[in-house]
Amino acid sequence: MINNSEINIAKFCIESAMRQGASAARASLTKSIIDSSMMLNGELDKVTHSADRSIYLYIYAGGRYGTFSTNRLEKDELEDFIGKAISMVRMLGEDKCRTLPAAERTAKDAKTGRELCLYDEKYADSCSESRLAKSEELSLYRHMMSCSNPDGYITEGEHPYRLISEECEYSESFEDNYVCDSQGFEGRHTETSFSAFCEMTVEDAEGNKYSGFWWEATPKFSELDLKECSRKALEKAVRQIGPKARRGERYKMVVDCNAASRLVSPLFTALNASSIQQKMSFLDDSIGKKIFPEGLTIMDLARTAGKAGSRLFDTEGVATTDSPIIENGVVKKYFVNTYMANKMGIAPTVEDISRPCVLPYMKAEALSDAEKSISLKDILQHCGNGILVTGFNGGNCNPATGDFSFGVEGFAFSKGKVTHPVREMLITGNLIELWNNLIAAGTDARSSARWQIPSLAFENVSFSA
Repeated sequence: MINNSEINIAKFCIESAMRQGASAARASLTKSIIDSSMMLNGELDKVTHSADRSIYLYIYAGGRYGTFSTNRLEKDELEDFIGKAISMVRMLGEDKCRTLPAAERTAKDAKTGRELCLYDEKYADSCSESRLAKSEELSLYRHMMSCSNPDGYITEGEHPYRLISEECEYSESFEDNYVCDSQGFEGRHTETSFSAFCEMTVEDAEGNKYSGFWWEATPKFSELDLKECSRKALEKAVRQIGPKARRGERYKMVVDCNAASRLVSPLFTALNASSIQQKMSFLDDSIGKKIFPEGLTIMDLARTAGKAGSRLFDTEGVATTDSPIIENGVVKKYFVNTYMANKMGIAPTVEDISRPCVLPYMKAEALSDAEKSISLKDILQHCGNGILVTGFNGGNCNPATGDFSFGVEGFAFSKGKVTHPVREMLITGNLIELWNNLIAAGTDARSSARWQIPSLAFENVSFSA
């Protein structure tokens, strides 16, 4: 944990910068620890431990700006370091748009770092032996080998397969961040994370290889599901065996919640003020306009206690809020930091999204209860026939126009039931048109994900085989 002595050092950095000629300054002190144990094919493969303590300084001097970092926190060294930093800043080009945010916009309630309940006290009881035991608990390799026939094949299910490799990793991390500036702002954010990851590779009878992965992560260890991680990774790999060719045409497309963020992230990039200022946004001049369908609402639930991604302030210290980004299809908010606000002459907000949440929707059905459960199974049944996308394989999106081309993998489905795997298909189109063909948004977003993006469904999507 960051102690009082280190907090005083961060404050000393601000005092030193102002004393040596800075017009304003901000300091961000971070301590972090990451420990992990990795298993390869049922055997311990690697144990890692990394610890970091560093301070970032944001110096404003004479209408100029620069950022500097060091992990040397002795006052004598910092005094000299800051003096040299200010000298370097004075040699840079003038940019008067660089200022600290207005003091009234900064967070006033991030005093201890524990306000959002993201720190698990059990983290302090962890040790290398317990982490190793948890990584061993993840592994299914020896059990699967014991279930194989003399030729190494496992015959349960429709297609026989051999388990080629298994990689499992269990990790624990801790981060403590303290921020202060020359206007009197002080803020702290403390968070733990417990995560599990597994990747399985299998081979079918023809020698074709398929891989699948699964992960779990949570700020609280009691919420971590270790037992199912490897089984879900194996299931994802085995389900890909036996893909069939599919003719390219327009289909209804359902995107699994584990892959759906790929279609949402370009929206947030386009709503960032830096993209708009550089004429690289297909959502330029969209505030207050109904660009998307009535059923699309995306909230930023930045202050949800106990959930990954939540935070009380951004890196500038600006207070976050729970607010709509897109509401009933209407664009409500750009992400505008202080610099871009000054540069563009528009009102500042926050620098980026914290914890986006897509609200549930089902076309042609009235959802009287906003909390109505809509599962992937419900969406498939609602759509009837089409392609279920479970992964994206490369591709790109033009940030200026919204035109996209993505490689996809997944399954064909008919009458609401998955029929067979498909691979090496391509979807093309425009993001605004795609989202205006929204059929459904579920309530099945992964609770462990920072981005709460559920399964999504669209109609009239162009697939190439």
